[in-house]
Amino acid sequence: MQTQWVPEARQLARLGEKRELSRAARVRLEWLEWHRSHGSNAALTCRHFGISRQTFYRWQRRFEDGQLAQLEDRSHRPRRRRQPTWSTQHADAVLALRRRYPRWGKDKLAVLLSRQGLQLSVSMVGRILAQAKTRRRLTEPRRSGVTVARRPPRVRPWAVRKPKEYAPLRPGDLVEVDTLDLRPLPGLVLKQFTARDVVSRWDVLEVRTRATSTTAAEFLSTLQARMPFPIRAVQVDGGSEFAADFEQACQHLGFRLFVLPPRSPKLNGHVERANRTHTEEFHEITPTDWRLPALNRELRVWERIYNTVRPHQALGYRTPLEFLAELQRGAPTKGPGL
Repeated sequence: MQTQWVPEARQLARLGEKRELSRAARVRLEWLEWHRSHGSNAALTCRHFGISRQTFYRWQRRFEDGQLAQLEDRSHRPRRRRQPTWSTQHADAVLALRRRYPRWGKDKLAVLLSRQGLQLSVSMVGRILAQAKTRRRLTEPRRSGVTVARRPPRVRPWAVRKPKEYAPLRPGDLVEVDTLDLRPLPGLVLKQFTARDVVSRWDVLEVRTRATSTTAAEFLSTLQARMPFPIRAVQVDGGSEFAADFEQACQHLGFRLFVLPPRSPKLNGHVERANRTHTEEFHEITPTDWRLPALNRELRVWERIYNTVRPHQALGYRTPLEFLAELQRGAPTKGPGL
């Protein structure tokens, strides 16, 4: 049977003479308009929009009277709903117990009710509580927080969040620093300090027995000595080793100190990737003397290879040293993706 189309439907919708359609209803109206303008070919319409014929015919039948409201989704609420099987006495007894013991759940309340001679199932007690909350006859008590240990906010006299407008453009504009746990032998834990310049990809590495603010501050001296350019800003996570002495050292050296928000290691992605690289390409394959002086000597050799021999994909397969040399000569060079 050919469906009678109401040509004014789209115009009425646009003019606001019909109520505003939802996005889904507008899509269905587009099916029907396209069907009308293409020879009323249902198969072609279904192929064009990727819908089944059953779906198309259902909405076409629903729209026979031309009412735009018929294109909206209908409620799926059951026509007949299960009615409560408990009495007012049961509901009052449950609520009285719950108000007396506000943190006790349906299981405990069902036991107390049985002691009073009311045999209600646990699920029925739960439904009574749920209905009471819906009808605002029952509200959960507020948490006072008297037993919650609240850590006082750490005073950071120098560290700040990195401003959104701060963009590292030159080597030294932003050096990310992080620590890496090394557990080569049972009972032996070492801490590797890793620093990476995000522009040149130049890395500096040093291992210590502990990661404290004092050892982190000492690493700044190593960093300043081994970076072949001046450092203007350092970025760290919120670890305790990057506070206190470390923060004071940054202020004394004139480094801007950016600290990351909690649980956001991706914002320190360059140095996080550096830790993985040094683990896979040095620690996991290089026979190493795990005594600290010897380890740092071997790590220094690897650091030189990393910065002056290893091609970096991010630098167009140049080494950081080659990248810096081209930058110094003023040669046109494609910088790394930051």
